[in-house]
Amino acid sequence: MQLEGKVALVTGGTRGIGRGIAEVFLKEGAKVVICGRSEEKGKEAVAEMKGGRRLAFMKCDVKKQAQLDRTIDNTVKRFGRIDILVNNAGGAGGFAPVAQMSNEAWQDAMDWNVNSTFWATRKALEHMLPQLSGRIINISSVEGKHGKAGIAQYVTAKHAINGFTKSVAKEVGTQGITVNAICPGFIITDIVMESGASAAAAMGKTFDEMVQQFADESSIKRPNTVAEVAAMALLLASEAGSGITGALLSVDGGTAAY
Repeated sequence: MQLEGKVALVTGGTRGIGRGIAEVFLKEGAKVVICGRSEEKGKEAVAEMKGGRRLAFMKCDVKKQAQLDRTIDNTVKRFGRIDILVNNAGGAGGFAPVAQMSNEAWQDAMDWNVNSTFWATRKALEHMLPQLSGRIINISSVEGKHGKAGIAQYVTAKHAINGFTKSVAKEVGTQGITVNAICPGFIITDIVMESGASAAAAMGKTFDEMVQQFADESSIKRPNTVAEVAAMALLLASEAGSGITGALLSVDGGTAAY
């Protein structure tokens, strides 16, 4: 029960990596709010996760600052505080080489990944700074440490999250708050199944060829798993992780060079 008495908010927590992290946090004793755009998926997740009164779903589109602010304030109203923020929601669409990329695809990726992380972090710090404690965990990507053709908006957004993570960690390090980024390798989640074909096409590959490329680039020669990322999130959220901040922690099977 490493997180007993703690309150966590996980954005994009109804499925995929966010869902896996939320489940581990619940198991370790935390009270957890998951948020997402779909009320239906949120209700399904709550029913399946069986968290009882320690689990709540709040509808929120992280691309909308007002909705994020309201969700964080409502988390505090529901459970009395917020100790852990996991900025997990993110992604991109409209994949294309930069020469053909639309303004809309670029801006959408910035709002979905970078701006949402900024907005949520700023709002959470309103509550964390007075209590002199907190954990902020940003879900970045192995692509935040590398480049890949055809998905420049996603690569750029994840690089930005990594820089943001390091800067905020410097600002709040003496206030009992840690700020870290997890950089997962390729994981076959629901969102990857939905958007993977278009991303692969922009890279000039089929979906299966893209999956194989990611596997070949790693040392373990397979995709990573949600459980592997959730284990790292638990470490960072726990007291054992209190000395880790400003870190870009790879869970990528040995893909990244650093």
